[in-house]
Amino acid sequence: MKDILITYNHRLNEQKKLFLNRLTSMLTEQGYTIINSSSLDDTISTLKHNARIVSYIMDWELISLNSVEVLAEINPDLPIFAIYTNHNELDLELSNFKLTLDFLQYDQHLIDNDVQRIIRAINNYQDKIIPPFTKELMNYVNSNKYTFCTPGHMGGTAFTRSPIGAVFHDFFGSNTFKSDISISVPELGSLLDHSGLHKEAEIFIAETFNSDYSYIVTNGTSTANKMVGLFSAGEGDTILVDRNCHKSICHFMMMTDVVPLYLRPTRNAYGILGGIPQSEFTSEVIQQKIAQSPILAKWPSYAVITNSTYDGLLYNTEYIKKTLKVGKLHFDSAWVPYTNFHPIYKGKYGMCNSAIGEQIIFETHSTHKLLAAFSQASMIHIKGKIDKEIMDECYMMHTSTSPLYQITASCEIAAAMMRGERGFHLISRSIKRATNFRKEIKKLRESATDWYFDIWQPDEINEPECWELKPEEAWHGFKQQDAKHIYLDPIKVTVLTPGIKDNMLSDFGIPASIVTMYLDYHGVIVEKTGPYSMLFLFSIGISRPKSMKLLTILNDFKADFDANRLVRDMLPNLYHEYPQFYRKMRIQELASKIHNLMKQYDLPNMMYQAFDCLPEIEMTPHQAFQKLVKGQAKSIKMSQLENHTSAVMVLPYPPGVPLIMPGEKITAKSRKVLDYLIMLENIGHEVPGFATDIHGAEEDEDGDLTIKVLD
Repeated sequence: MKDILITYNHRLNEQKKLFLNRLTSMLTEQGYTIINSSSLDDTISTLKHNARIVSYIMDWELISLNSVEVLAEINPDLPIFAIYTNHNELDLELSNFKLTLDFLQYDQHLIDNDVQRIIRAINNYQDKIIPPFTKELMNYVNSNKYTFCTPGHMGGTAFTRSPIGAVFHDFFGSNTFKSDISISVPELGSLLDHSGLHKEAEIFIAETFNSDYSYIVTNGTSTANKMVGLFSAGEGDTILVDRNCHKSICHFMMMTDVVPLYLRPTRNAYGILGGIPQSEFTSEVIQQKIAQSPILAKWPSYAVITNSTYDGLLYNTEYIKKTLKVGKLHFDSAWVPYTNFHPIYKGKYGMCNSAIGEQIIFETHSTHKLLAAFSQASMIHIKGKIDKEIMDECYMMHTSTSPLYQITASCEIAAAMMRGERGFHLISRSIKRATNFRKEIKKLRESATDWYFDIWQPDEINEPECWELKPEEAWHGFKQQDAKHIYLDPIKVTVLTPGIKDNMLSDFGIPASIVTMYLDYHGVIVEKTGPYSMLFLFSIGISRPKSMKLLTILNDFKADFDANRLVRDMLPNLYHEYPQFYRKMRIQELASKIHNLMKQYDLPNMMYQAFDCLPEIEMTPHQAFQKLVKGQAKSIKMSQLENHTSAVMVLPYPPGVPLIMPGEKITAKSRKVLDYLIMLENIGHEVPGFATDIHGAEEDEDGDLTIKVLD
């Protein structure tokens, strides 16, 4: 970070020109890069889009004080210097001194001192914005100490002893290795003990995310969820589980012998995951679940709810907090670590407002998913009084004694980036880009004479907000939707392909998996693909050129599809894998083939029925897992699964949530669950390259899927 922005009018008098030329020359000698601007608009644009600017210098006669306040809103900590002549009068009020504003004179005799003042302000600025743990980690790396401890690569030196190691070292860069240090370094404290600068980092994060306590988790929210579950429920306890839960919640239930009662969400014809109806949270319905449980259940002590869903649906969390009578309420918010930083999300996330009574609220975040952090960077946020010794023990049980400090630092940096106005501006920009992209797709759809892509959203999206799924509106496709309960996050953009109309399969369709494959070949990666939908995440890292590139390739797909090009030309990777099957096939034939299979199986109704009827519970997930570990299980063909108890979790991706839990049995009543899985398998057999990934199923030597069941 060595950029300095200077704004001045090119029609300066000679005295000012000489001063600025000398000033820029001296700053350049100190290693700084000078960026020139001649107007306020250019200055605002540059400050918004160049985060590497470390100071701003301006001609006081060109920029007004009101304009300085506008610039300061973009980056409140940035040191600003105004240069004036000794003839100017400075008309300042006390409130103006809240700005990081200092003054220089157009005076050649003072210029050496001016340069030192600018450099000192820049150093103070950088020192101020870097949070405590990361600052000390950087200081340690720059100190170049000799270490005789782990890790064995010794700051990367070991890699340079081998040709392939040197290639690896050069690719990642020296600081990556120098900052990978041992827990033996006392200056940084301990992640496992939550001491020293690690403790300061967690306090810093808690202040940022509006929690009473926060924990940095270095191996993902899959682990964070297990930590929370382990703290919240013990053997024999009854818990409430969102059936849309992430597989890590199932893994927690396999580790601890709890009795699950499931909160049942909805699906629409596109296979998009819906929310849990309001009635499911009421004491009356929970009492019914307890009475109907085949395993002895009692009032639940812990509940876990996915908020937001994978597809970007957020709950009115205040309703859930007030209605759901459990002591420990956990929002698995892996996909929305940014909700605390923009007013459109108020009342729609766990750490918003206060816990109610003695209730403890947990919120787990995948910091890396939509903020700026390394993969596996995660956080646990807590509101309410907890036994910290027990929570720390649960944390330590699941944390490596050799954590990667770059992940810790990236959690802290992600929090620092989101503090104050900076976070608001970053999220506002994401919302604006996502909304603009939505409008572009709609505009192109309206102008198309035949087919075009669509967007899953309400008809009116003029205001930046989370859009309510209203009961009287049809666009969302959910039956019996509750009012003021579920909201669509504008940052999660679901693009629809032709194939479904009025919740039924239409005559013409283009399965989304074909479009995804085309996008992938052209360098665009889709987050999630459904039968006729594709999910794109407009995170803070998405730029205007990226969104326009996506739009361009979607248009290219339409042109190539309408020209009915050969599969080998449109999807060369698919062709190279299965050349015999796709040798003469054209793209429209491929689309028709998959779409007709969807029609043959009546996909929308099959999905409704498969996800509406849960398999029969024979035992808890923990009990089933224990039998599996003890070898009391065997593999059978998936097609023969009826009347067998599954030893494993069965999870088709997409949508990526468990369809069968360990200890559950498919019966005649839940046969549609198996029919749905068999349909996915058959499509993979009939159309090579389009198989659905089903976790828990393994392919045998005949090419059939098998699942482990209990003896």
